[in-house]
Amino acid sequence: MAKKDYYEILGVPRNASQEEIKRAYRRLAMQYHPDRHPPEKRKWAEEKFKEISEAYEVLSDPEKRKQYDMYGQSPYDTTGFSWENFTRMEDIFDLLKDFGFFGDFFRDIFGNAWRQTTRTGYQTAQRPGTRRGEDISVNLELTLEEIARGVEKQIRIRRYEPCPECAGKGSKTGGWQTCPTCHGTGYVERFTRHGFITFAQRSPCPTCGGKGYVLKEPCPVCHGTGRVMKEVTLSIRIPPGVKGGQTLKITGEGHVGELGGPRGDLYVNIIEKKHPVFTRRDRDLYAEVEIPVSMAVLGGKVELKDLHGKTVTVKIESGTQPGTVYRIPGRGINGGDLYVKAVVKIPHKLSKDARKLFEKLREMGL
Repeated sequence: MAKKDYYEILGVPRNASQEEIKRAYRRLAMQYHPDRHPPEKRKWAEEKFKEISEAYEVLSDPEKRKQYDMYGQSPYDTTGFSWENFTRMEDIFDLLKDFGFFGDFFRDIFGNAWRQTTRTGYQTAQRPGTRRGEDISVNLELTLEEIARGVEKQIRIRRYEPCPECAGKGSKTGGWQTCPTCHGTGYVERFTRHGFITFAQRSPCPTCGGKGYVLKEPCPVCHGTGRVMKEVTLSIRIPPGVKGGQTLKITGEGHVGELGGPRGDLYVNIIEKKHPVFTRRDRDLYAEVEIPVSMAVLGGKVELKDLHGKTVTVKIESGTQPGTVYRIPGRGINGGDLYVKAVVKIPHKLSKDARKLFEKLREMGL
């Protein structure tokens, strides 16, 4: 499957600012809003609306955009994008509320994402529940030795942990009560009249943020979220044979959700360090060894250490030509092979005795 170019989808340059990205999304959201198209083009418009929303979800998030710019990979390359992944619901409503495009369209196209949104309030609000925590993405540099053997690494990350003051509940004693401003609906309405037509415009309740409920006596430490930021150390087992650019998913090691919600996941982006001896191509390794002219002519043996610290003996055949490559089976990564290229070392300076020997060889036509 060809990877999507999110910048091309939104029609912005790769160095676009967040404001430029948001403006582009606003323009395209209006262009592809299904309510602005006839029934026969509604399905096409919905797909376009979803595509630009996927691009906006990645490029509007600094961390996701950084990973996308570095590796050309999106969190949705393998799993696909769904509205359950969309975290910018507030932006959609902010962008479209002035145009009266609320109602059945959002319930149809967003499905569960609409019902689970707790901050928008464009439907009757439900009592707030727990929400899954955000994912975390980190980079991890590994040597070829660590990749070949597999390794356990200690990494330090900052992530949300349950608030110790309120045990993750957001309030130590008070609990929830119906919002006094919106009376539990999660929204407030404003009516405007144009000629003989009255327009009703809904917006999130400013008191409860669209939840419909507010905390009594919110925790002073976490401010009612049930979580606080902490630095933690994690032990991560890296299996043998991973590749640079590969991302490992560690389930349940991301941020804890608000009000005791389940944790998100941790994504570890593998960065392969350059090795002083070996070059890697998939499971195979490539190296060069210098041999003297005499060994190239007469043959001999050279030794080097593989990535497991074991000695590899390379038998140099007599009459070896410069650039000859020797294959040693099974001494690469995860059963791959090792290829050793013989580089004949030509001396820059010769002793008198050595020069006489080479002159003799020249006289012999060698």
